[in-house]
Amino acid sequence: MNQLRHMSVFAHIVERGSITAAAAHLDLSKSVVSQHLSRLEQELGVSLLKRTTRQQVLTPAGKMFYESCQAINQQAEQAWQQARQALEAPQGRVRITAPDALMSTLVAPAIATTITLYPLLDIELISSDKRLAINADDIDLAIRVGESVASNLMQRRIGEFRDVLCQGKSVAGEKINEETVYVANTWQGATIQHQFVNPKSRKRMNYAPSKLCRVDSFHTAIALIQNGAGIGLIPDFLAQSSSGTICEAFPGFQLPANPVYALHPYGQLLPLGVSVCLEAIEQTLANSI
Repeated sequence: MNQLRHMSVFAHIVERGSITAAAAHLDLSKSVVSQHLSRLEQELGVSLLKRTTRQQVLTPAGKMFYESCQAINQQAEQAWQQARQALEAPQGRVRITAPDALMSTLVAPAIATTITLYPLLDIELISSDKRLAINADDIDLAIRVGESVASNLMQRRIGEFRDVLCQGKSVAGEKINEETVYVANTWQGATIQHQFVNPKSRKRMNYAPSKLCRVDSFHTAIALIQNGAGIGLIPDFLAQSSSGTICEAFPGFQLPANPVYALHPYGQLLPLGVSVCLEAIEQTLANSI
């Protein structure tokens, strides 16, 4: 690393015409710049500059070596400018995953707006109720329901929603009993039990279905519930959009809120492209609930 620094300073000495001018340009003392040159010549074992009180001249070895040092400085400057551009305008690939219900209703609409605002972004959306591995699956941003197990990933709570136990409006008012089919998503597990509370009276109610029909997406669940097949949990933002065909099974009672988290592997230095996507998703979630 010191060798690269020596080479960079040497190129500046040549280009500025003197150690004094190079020191002023680099905001270093003359002695420090002179030490860089001396150490470089010592390590190479050759003289690079012939210096007098009035001028400096490259030796044949110095002229050849300067060309390489100049190329290093040019590449470093180009890399710096590219990094600065990435900070000024969101660009590059951003790979985002989210559960199916959140992807279609919240994430995709937010990213649609983001793509319009930042055309240099290369967005890839992965809709999956399976929790993909951030590093192994090369994910830049994961939107998940519930807090994840502590790890080296950064996670931030970006909002919440509630599940609503719904039934089709065509069967609204029918008594819910042990014969009522419960449309369950596969992620709900083998044993299902819900604890409801009335926010006004604080009255509590438990419900544990016994007759299940399992599905692998909320959209399939809604289709079954709309057609009177049974009851099931639907996120409130999906229930609201389907309010013409489904309604609450237990009006006045509600379930606990589900927190929504964003996870990424970037620590405190979140890339600008990922940052604008996250901000858009968070804002859309806030406006939709």
